[in-house]
Amino acid sequence: MAEAYIPRLRSQYLDTIRAGLTEQFNYSNPMMVPRLEKIVLNMGVGDAVSDTKKVRSAAEDLAKIAGQKPVVTHARNSIAGFKVREGMPLGAKVTLRKTRMYEFMDRLVNIALPRVRDFRGLNPKSFDGRGNFAMGIKEHIVFPEINYDQVDQIWGLDVIVCTTATTDEEALALLRAFNFPFRQ
Repeated sequence: MAEAYIPRLRSQYLDTIRAGLTEQFNYSNPMMVPRLEKIVLNMGVGDAVSDTKKVRSAAEDLAKIAGQKPVVTHARNSIAGFKVREGMPLGAKVTLRKTRMYEFMDRLVNIALPRVRDFRGLNPKSFDGRGNFAMGIKEHIVFPEINYDQVDQIWGLDVIVCTTATTDEEALALLRAFNFPFRQ
């Protein structure tokens, strides 16, 4: 029987990070140790008001980055000032779990973030109070899956890392253990 593939970061979590966090926060139960739950990628396309084909283009790029098909998001209600109608496609999102989540995080930390122009580290205050971390990437072309020559427009990208940590301090320790480049 073939052995199941385990991503590099998952095995690192199981081997070293979990033990380090248990020691740091004195957990009595192994289920108390925070772990990654999911990573949500969201791409809002503001230009979709004038051209709905741009949403399709953004969704295709998001599919290349994530490795799975994104869901197109639609407007919940009409906003006349922005010329938005109810049901109009406005962006795309995708939720990564398990193997794809660890693979994406590996590429994000080791390939994409070092390619960001004028990168000075991630803000350690970008937690929501419940152990989830959110960040924005201004240009989606920093990911190696995107061919710069075939890109018609550069999109922004929201990355939300959801953890099972109960406090921001625990989540920060978890993400630091995964080599997230936080500012000092």
